[in-house]
Amino acid sequence: MTKVIAIANQKGGVGKTTTTVNLGIGLARKGYKVLLIDADAQGNLTDALGWHTPDELHITIGNHMHSLIEHEQFDPNEGILHHDEIDLMPANIALSALEVSLVNALSRETILKRYIEMVKDSYDYILIDCMPSLGMITINALAAADSVLIPVQAHYLPAKGMTQLLQTIRRAQHINPQLTIQGVLMTMTDRCTNFTKDISNQLRGMYGDHLNVFIAEIPRAIRIAETSAYGKSIFEYDPKGKATEAFEALVEEVTE
Repeated sequence: MTKVIAIANQKGGVGKTTTTVNLGIGLARKGYKVLLIDADAQGNLTDALGWHTPDELHITIGNHMHSLIEHEQFDPNEGILHHDEIDLMPANIALSALEVSLVNALSRETILKRYIEMVKDSYDYILIDCMPSLGMITINALAAADSVLIPVQAHYLPAKGMTQLLQTIRRAQHINPQLTIQGVLMTMTDRCTNFTKDISNQLRGMYGDHLNVFIAEIPRAIRIAETSAYGKSIFEYDPKGKATEAFEALVEEVTE
């Protein structure tokens, strides 16, 4: 049975794309068939996997969602890009225009879900990299997902932002009652500092009794930042590094 996970946080710069790439490839390395969906008009996921000019791509998730809105026939596999062990449905600036079109669309919250239903039988996991907002595209991702994984940067106390996101998830559960929270993932941690330890402890104290806070924490590492420039995962770029160990641990927790 295919599992669809949305990686979401309306705060930018918390590691959503990095998490999507490395969790996806980590799952593929365990033998699962994985599709990543770029649901951000900036195309950061597409860029991170080596397609550095996403606006030049002719077929993206925006095209397919537009076809669904207009009741047009299309091949749902057209435009899927192949990167080593995983597949990618890319995005580019066309997704921004689509968000405007969704305002007046019938069943506007479930357009992405309808696309995923067309391709999900080919995959074990589908990961959706959400844009840093709580707009209609993110609502579509939550409506399509089985669960939400929330990356949270460990260098600030994210209580207010978490509250807003959790409220949005609760609203999405009216559309998608099966939606659960996979867990909260601490990113950009530095266990050498008391500040990171304090924030980690506060986050676990505030949410740990009713949300899963992953044991795995993704450290701040220059190697992670470098992977995007080379279109590689951390597993290939730094196979013995601490960040790689952290993502391996995350994959184990997700598959458990």
